[in-house]
Amino acid sequence: QVQLVESGGGLVQAGASLTLSCVASGRPFSRYNMGWFRQAPGKERAFVAHINWAGDRKYYTNSVKARFTISRDNSKNTMYLQMNNLEPEDTAVYYCATVRDPFGSIADLRLADYTYWGQGTQVTVSS
Repeated sequence: QVQLVESGGGLVQAGASLTLSCVASGRPFSRYNMGWFRQAPGKERAFVAHINWAGDRKYYTNSVKARFTISRDNSKNTMYLQMNNLEPEDTAVYYCATVRDPFGSIADLRLADYTYWGQGTQVTVSS
């Protein structure tokens, strides 16, 4: 059974940094593409970034491209999201997710392609 557990959220002031972690278990971590998503109050869950199984392909939504960095350590079964220069608009519950099938490209992945989800971690950025 695939399990994803996020951590690292918190309450910070605008301009601060946070690093989120997502620890995966239940299958060989290094074979699967993974992503970060977020859901702000009253809004739909939205794509933030994703990373391919090897860690050498990454995509970001435009609003975070210059400030966030997604990475993974396959030896630790862990994915990260380094968030710098946080803005109040980044306030949301952040979720990590992974796909059902191994390997493959992340170029055309959509939210609906992600099968397994963590419970989420709250990030609140005050102005």
